[in-house]
Amino acid sequence: MILKKMLKNLISFNLIIFTIISFTSIHADDTKFNLWVESFKKRAIGSGISKKVVDDVMSNAKFLPKVIEYDRYQPEFYEDTFTYIKKRTSSRKVKKGLDLYKKEKILINKVEEKFLIEKELLLALMGIETNFGKYLGKMDIISSLATLSFDKRRSEFFTKELLILLNLIDNEIIDKDILFGSWAGAFGNFQFMPRTIKDYAIDYNLNKTIELKNIEDSFASAANYLNKIGWNKNKPCFVKVELENNISKKYLNSSARNIKNKKKVKFFKKYIKDSSKLLIDENTLSAIITPDKDIIPGAKTYTPAYLVFDNYEIILSWNRSLRFALAVCTLKDKLKNEI
Repeated sequence: MILKKMLKNLISFNLIIFTIISFTSIHADDTKFNLWVESFKKRAIGSGISKKVVDDVMSNAKFLPKVIEYDRYQPEFYEDTFTYIKKRTSSRKVKKGLDLYKKEKILINKVEEKFLIEKELLLALMGIETNFGKYLGKMDIISSLATLSFDKRRSEFFTKELLILLNLIDNEIIDKDILFGSWAGAFGNFQFMPRTIKDYAIDYNLNKTIELKNIEDSFASAANYLNKIGWNKNKPCFVKVELENNISKKYLNSSARNIKNKKKVKFFKKYIKDSSKLLIDENTLSAIITPDKDIIPGAKTYTPAYLVFDNYEIILSWNRSLRFALAVCTLKDKLKNEI
């Protein structure tokens, strides 16, 4: 009985200590964050952004601990490829895509014709990014970007994104009052980061504001982006393959940062089982990816494996995740079979 009481008291004491430490840590982060905000505001004003906009926008910026948690724990880094793709390309997802296409068919067809980007690809990207606009994110983008700028892991990248966003607000291209989106600072139906908005977003309906939660502007902006970065309409994205064990590991890409050792399809055929069934021009430049290798604990070296092409790398330019690009192209093909 006495031992139980002692243990209970010890647990209670530890909980109190943990709470005090956590509170102290959060308070310390808030203090450091506020100092960082003041320093950032000087940099922003020095870069040419109006003091009024900087003060107005940054006055409500808050440190969001949850954003740091999300940054450290992303599904691209813990879900195996089969699970990741299955979740994002379900029959329910296909149905939602078809429903949206039927509703917005005239607009989507016009965008496809103007920008030479398949409607199925646009639908697939929107489906995977935001479940066709259902999950746009509710986080304050200014605070998210500020938190990630304050954080040391990718500080300079997110600081530049935040500066770009302030510029867009200062130039009245983006309305600051609607800036709610993902934890990483992405916005709208296709989750554009500020730099992507600056470089590729367009006012398709000509109402003098870029509204990326609007179907017209968002679809046209996504198509413009893909067109400008080099998507080739009706060209392949990837083919799933079974590899022979005699292939050198140097040809196996498991990182999305830099796809290496590209060869023509005919070079890789000797390392692929049933290669005669590949319906790809053998002079097409390709590479091999093994997305679970080196990432998923216990993953096999040679499987799953995919032969990927130029269009696959275009999707990597959109989002540097091997699984994301595979899921997008998979959903694209499923939609194409139904439309």
